[in-house]
Amino acid sequence: MSDPSLRDRIEQYYATVPLLFAEAEEFGSLRLFVRKAAGAPYYGGPNHAQPTGGSAIVTTADIARVRARQRALGVPEAFEWLAEVSPYLRARIEAAGLTVAERPLMTLDPQHSLPAQPLPEGLTIRALTADDPALPAALAVSQLAFAEEGTTAVSAARAELAVAAENLMVDGTVAATRPTVSAGHKTVVAAFAPDGTPVAVGHYHPASGATEIGGIGTLATARRQGLGAAVTVALAAHAREHGVRTIFLAYAEESVARIYARLGFRPAGTTLLIANQPARGQ
Repeated sequence: MSDPSLRDRIEQYYATVPLLFAEAEEFGSLRLFVRKAAGAPYYGGPNHAQPTGGSAIVTTADIARVRARQRALGVPEAFEWLAEVSPYLRARIEAAGLTVAERPLMTLDPQHSLPAQPLPEGLTIRALTADDPALPAALAVSQLAFAEEGTTAVSAARAELAVAAENLMVDGTVAATRPTVSAGHKTVVAAFAPDGTPVAVGHYHPASGATEIGGIGTLATARRQGLGAAVTVALAAHAREHGVRTIFLAYAEESVARIYARLGFRPAGTTLLIANQPARGQ
């Protein structure tokens, strides 16, 4: 990451945004974010650890203490950090027996004009309010999009989406998410089919004038129509309209990076995380 100020803003974001959803516990030079309540929305794991920053060095003992606490909580042993800030940490994490994955980052220049993204005829895109009746189904889109590959019949996809949305209402996810959206801690944007069914979705969690865009997913029946790009642009535009200046995202596949590059995102460093930890930004 060649821009120290950008690195500092991203590092500050990673240190700040989880506190909207979790309590912090200190273990030497590691900070563990512990989800405030089961079923509550979260960012970063949940229950992940990261270096506290500054000149302090994370020790093997710090890592062991965090892992013990995570096991006691019954959560995955999750760690996440910027490679450029703590370059030594990967070797220590791997020496502890954990597998580290790379998630390159891309950022959007504040002066870059977002390119308009055409939508297929009849489709619309909007940010959802906390009381939007489409919120349960929109949250379910993200869940289904990352769980399945390939295509399926539209009727079957609609039925599956309805079941998934109902499950999220029953388990308390929707009820817990609504206050977070209402407070402005989470913004959900979705693309809708002509019948009002959400078919693509994404979100962002703003903090301290920065945000990471995440959770971009499209139902199998609606892929290859540019909806992921359209949702990404809508999220970035919404964030800018609400005072966010530092906008970035992470990717796992080069094909996805090429889409983001076409929208104006540029390389901005690398996040390292444990390979099997839950997806960030739920």
